[in-house]
Amino acid sequence: MKNGEHLSLEQIQAFLEGNEDVGFKAPNRQELYEWTQATLCAQGYMSLPRSGKGLVKQYIAKVTGLSRAQATRLIGQYVASGMVQVRRGRGKRYAVYYTPADIALLAEVDEAHETLSGPATRKLLYRGYYEFADVRYERLADISAAHIYNLRKGRGYRQRMMVFTKTRPTPVAIGERRKPEPGGRPGYLRVDTVHQGDLDGTKGVYHINLVDEVTQWEVAGAVGRISESYLEPLLQRLLKQFPFRILGFHSDNGSEFINHSVAGMLHKLLIEQTKSRPRKSNDNGQVEAKNGAVIRKHMGFDHIASEHADSINAFYEECFNPYLNFHRPCAVPELKKDSKGKTVRTYRWYATPWEILRQLPGVAGCLKNDLTVEQMEKLAGAQSDTEAATKMREAKRKLFAGFQHRKTA
Repeated sequence: MKNGEHLSLEQIQAFLEGNEDVGFKAPNRQELYEWTQATLCAQGYMSLPRSGKGLVKQYIAKVTGLSRAQATRLIGQYVASGMVQVRRGRGKRYAVYYTPADIALLAEVDEAHETLSGPATRKLLYRGYYEFADVRYERLADISAAHIYNLRKGRGYRQRMMVFTKTRPTPVAIGERRKPEPGGRPGYLRVDTVHQGDLDGTKGVYHINLVDEVTQWEVAGAVGRISESYLEPLLQRLLKQFPFRILGFHSDNGSEFINHSVAGMLHKLLIEQTKSRPRKSNDNGQVEAKNGAVIRKHMGFDHIASEHADSINAFYEECFNPYLNFHRPCAVPELKKDSKGKTVRTYRWYATPWEILRQLPGVAGCLKNDLTVEQMEKLAGAQSDTEAATKMREAKRKLFAGFQHRKTA
């Protein structure tokens, strides 16, 4: 529309009446704003009477295709500044609290610990500042678990981050079919196996996972074969790694643990042996959850030949088990009854197994004779959580590199 901004008020009135059913639209926003400003200037909008201003507003809305509210906003901008300009809104901005260095540190912690849950990571960040006095964790020390997930979604974070085998039941009358009753005392173990599978006739390694029910103290080992001659020496070696006296040994009904050899060893050590009850799938649920969250997460699902059992055991004993028990937070269940009388678990406290053990009443009396609380504290504080995780990951990298080397040799 040429020279449309210079029409008189009578011509504008006639235009609106003659094009009542016709719609118009500006080709782009820049031209729309320029034409609107030119029209307001040519019409002398500021000096028009009220009726004339209303007529000009209708005219601008008609020609540009804007709504009445949009036309009012543009005219208001002209009245305030004498200009009608495109404004690129930035939206509501909040002050940035966590810096790129904080996000990089969070990514470093997640990489070292292989991305734990939000509450567990929050505990690591808290310990990094308050337990190990690392000033880098000052802002992250009090972050919420929910905001950890928010930071993980960010571009800066993402740029920095690069099947259980069921055992068959056995009729052997060894061990008592009942759920252990630790009564808040450490030393009652839940035990299970994790198989790395067979490949082309080559047997895979078996992981043996032992978890204390109360403190969640976890000791893992590896064995080339599931048989009495292989398993009994490994179990003796694993039981020695617990800092407290072992009182109970609970497993499912697989023959690897329900046999006379293991039963005789436990009896000699005065350890009570129990086994899972029929139709009670949660009797050994704690260690089975650890199988997935710990063993499978770190060792994967790919086949690992049984010949690597010794090197895996060395890795577990030197790096992995100390990391799990002194530096990896666990969720501690809080049992409550709901309105229907059903037991509900809530998880408000995350702590390392040593922290859980340390806060138990009479902890000094639970430890083995050659250990003291001070010695355990010294072991826990020898390195920070992330330092221990980094050391563990480097040892694991070398371990898996050895697997590949022997495959290609």
